[in-house]
Amino acid sequence: MLPSLRQLTFLVALAEELHFSNAAKRCNVTQSTLSAGLKELEAILGVTLAERSRRSVIMTPLGRKIVEQARKILADAQHLVETAALESEAMAGDMHMGVIPTIGPFLLPRLRPLLRDAHPRLRLYLREELTDQLLDGLKSGRLDVALIALPHDVGDMELLELFEDGYHLVAPTDHKLAASHAADGGMLKGESLMLLEKGHCLQQHALSAFPGLLNKDVEFDATSLPTLLAMVEEGLGSTLIPNMAIDAGLTRAHEVAEIDLPTSLPRRITLVWRKSSTRKEDFRALGDLIIAARNSLHAPAPRA
Repeated sequence: MLPSLRQLTFLVALAEELHFSNAAKRCNVTQSTLSAGLKELEAILGVTLAERSRRSVIMTPLGRKIVEQARKILADAQHLVETAALESEAMAGDMHMGVIPTIGPFLLPRLRPLLRDAHPRLRLYLREELTDQLLDGLKSGRLDVALIALPHDVGDMELLELFEDGYHLVAPTDHKLAASHAADGGMLKGESLMLLEKGHCLQQHALSAFPGLLNKDVEFDATSLPTLLAMVEEGLGSTLIPNMAIDAGLTRAHEVAEIDLPTSLPRRITLVWRKSSTRKEDFRALGDLIIAARNSLHAPAPRA
């Protein structure tokens, strides 16, 4: 049998008041109720916690040690209650979100200030991983929600599509289309693209921008969009960069040609979460802010 929180509360009150009547008043119980509760506690623990006389109460040495442990237990119990209350509040408490590397660096700097201003009681913990790792994190409960790009098989997850993200062809300045403001699929037929390494969903998304017209440069695999951009600037080939990254300024300091591809098939930026989650309204509110963050990319970034 374990002590109850009520009994531990009685013990702490007695240790601080050293007077049964005052301790009982503090706990809003009768003196006999407090005394009975403490006797039950001593019986459960099998030790004497206080020396009693008509005029005084003295805590035993062991009693003082147990009082300290009781204070910690009561504090933890109070924290548990406060945590539950906070988590039940809309857009408050802890939220663990995963995001893919071809979204995170461009949207998150814009999203964080919006979240801080609109929902200051929400603590957003972020994890950047590839799509399959994020989906595994959702299944295991390690993550609450993930921001990914479709198409991708997400299994039995609930989806909230936020916006479409098209592409620019980013090429060396001597590319045949370097002087063009925009291009269509026919102008890119047979184009060999440097792409991200296997595991990044953007590899397949880029090839699907114009189905059947684009090829992957088999000699190059990059680990990140900045690496791809550096390879283009060196004149090693061309690539497709998502519009989100363009608008966030990824290419701004590089000597490359940027050609809009308005007819390309875009990737679809989407929030996913477990169907069993109880925070669906929070995720929808988060989705609204992610859309606002995307729309703000044309404006100067806010100060952190």
